[in-house]
Amino acid sequence: MQQLQDLTGRNILVTGVSRPGGIGAAIVRRLAEYGARVLFHGSADYDQAMGYADASRTFGTDFAETLRKEGMNVTALAPSDLYRPGAGEELIDLAAGEAGYLDGLVLNHAYSTGSSLGQWTEDDIDRHLRVNVLATMMMIQAFAGQKPEGLRGSVTLFTSGQDLGPMTGEIPYAVSKAAEANLSRQAAAALACQNIQVNCVNPGPTDTGYLSGEAHAQVAQAFPLGKWGMPKDAARLVHFLQSEEARWITGQVISSEGGFQRG
Repeated sequence: MQQLQDLTGRNILVTGVSRPGGIGAAIVRRLAEYGARVLFHGSADYDQAMGYADASRTFGTDFAETLRKEGMNVTALAPSDLYRPGAGEELIDLAAGEAGYLDGLVLNHAYSTGSSLGQWTEDDIDRHLRVNVLATMMMIQAFAGQKPEGLRGSVTLFTSGQDLGPMTGEIPYAVSKAAEANLSRQAAAALACQNIQVNCVNPGPTDTGYLSGEAHAQVAQAFPLGKWGMPKDAARLVHFLQSEEARWITGQVISSEGGFQRG
């Protein structure tokens, strides 16, 4: 009997994978370890522009080669900018063409820049909405259109807990991620007839390298255990939602924050 968390036979696309310290890389490894064929996509240019030291244009191909040597079935897709019109649908077509079809979709990509009230520009708001909302919506639609009839489909989105407390230093990002949380509920209802579950993960503050020093230590103290959530924590939840064990869960926004306390 196949174990419920075994992902053998499933073809899953993961977005937002462009550096070793990110949530995306942890998700790819976790899903592939449990037998999924994983295709992944990212944009190192964005991460390099944001100053992440571990971002590299060769990361995707290097990471895929490493995992294949460990016996996993993974494919790094060519990087592209999801801000560009049509890029989301093209990515689904590319991944489905490589794998034959997709029955899993993990939309981990995000555009996020600091932008407080008084600093917003139309271009800044537009970029957040186009990447985080528009591309995501078009990818879900394209995913539903290519999934073979009779197969269970699972879509996992990411949000950021903006409904649990203010994020005044990055309001355009918070607004776009609030839209993703609502999208998970709307799409879940619309796609239930196609046997596609749609859920959304709020991983809470996760140590992906965006803070260091005193700021890093202050955030750690807001957790009861005194330490940050790690990318592997989010990956375990995504694995569950993509597995057969989650087939009766849809339209949910799941906060997995390790007891994080907002001031």
